[in-house]
Amino acid sequence: MFCAKIFWRLSIVLLITTSLLSCKENVKKVEVSTAIPTVINYAKGFQIEALEELTLITITNPWPSADKNFTYALVKDAASVKNLERQFDAVVKVPLERAVVTSTTHIPSLEMLDVIETLVGFPSMDYISSEKTRKLISEGKIKEIGKNESINTEILIDLNPQAVIGYGIDGNNPTFNTIEKLGTPVLYNADWTEKHPLGKAEWIKFFGALYGKEKQADSIFSRIESDYLAAQKVAKSATTTPSVLSGAMYKDVWYLPQGDSWAAQFIADANGQYLWANSSGTGSIALNLESVLEKGQAAQVWIGPGQFTSTEQMAEMHRVYTQFDAFKNDNVYSFTTKKGATGGVLYYELAPNRPDIVLKDIIKILHPELLPEHELFFFSKI
Repeated sequence: MFCAKIFWRLSIVLLITTSLLSCKENVKKVEVSTAIPTVINYAKGFQIEALEELTLITITNPWPSADKNFTYALVKDAASVKNLERQFDAVVKVPLERAVVTSTTHIPSLEMLDVIETLVGFPSMDYISSEKTRKLISEGKIKEIGKNESINTEILIDLNPQAVIGYGIDGNNPTFNTIEKLGTPVLYNADWTEKHPLGKAEWIKFFGALYGKEKQADSIFSRIESDYLAAQKVAKSATTTPSVLSGAMYKDVWYLPQGDSWAAQFIADANGQYLWANSSGTGSIALNLESVLEKGQAAQVWIGPGQFTSTEQMAEMHRVYTQFDAFKNDNVYSFTTKKGATGGVLYYELAPNRPDIVLKDIIKILHPELLPEHELFFFSKI
């Protein structure tokens, strides 16, 4: 591991030095003698390397099964941008003063770093649930720019952001290509690909680098990590391990989290027995009703029954739900009841950034005696 890190740093040094020497004679040479890597403990999708005059962010897993990395150079000197723009996938002047983000999971990081005022545009703003950000929207400080797959480039040009923070499902996004051709850098944020709950939260360090707030980002994440691990330790003291069912039917197919997903990880860390924990994959399993009924009918707790917000709604949609013990015993919990003013679900926005609160919620659900003072934040009994 030590040798690999040295090799990585030397490779970066050689890359920067060689590229810069090939530029015009009046290009100032970047000093790279004090390369300092930002420590990333859980996230698998990015690396940060701080050099003398620039910082490199490498996105190593921009989307599942991606066959390429992306390297972005963050520079403080605007004059350096044109000298470097052909050497990296994007070159951005930092700290950002005007930015566009494209996922609600990006919003909490901007708020926690106290830079939400730099956000000038967002696609599909109704999905944003944060009261603070919604206030900025109502004041006209954040503009609607369409949808992530078809961003209105005319509005984007008028907003003149220094960067667009996007995400890629498969790398096929013609809109992002157009934005880059118009001169605005697009940076991929792959927080959604992380398997471990703390891996998702650690992407605040990505935003910390973009805003020159590395220390603040590291401090925020350290507190979240500490609270998460403390809660996990408390859960281990439980004397029981309740069985857990999840998911619901959509068009007669039951979808539930796979065993390597972050939802399954939460249940495991809360000392629960997720009935499909042995399945492989990080997405969803599609099962027929009979197999779920056979395996999950006696489950003690039902966490995350799709988009349902009441048991009455569930029974009206499919009477078979009433056959499950968790339903009969009033042990069904949903995260879709907590919504913003325009219908955005709080869990989808904030949960990836605050896994410590999610874990405490699930511990409270499975082992209420262990956290007597904690009140459910994301989840509600329905």
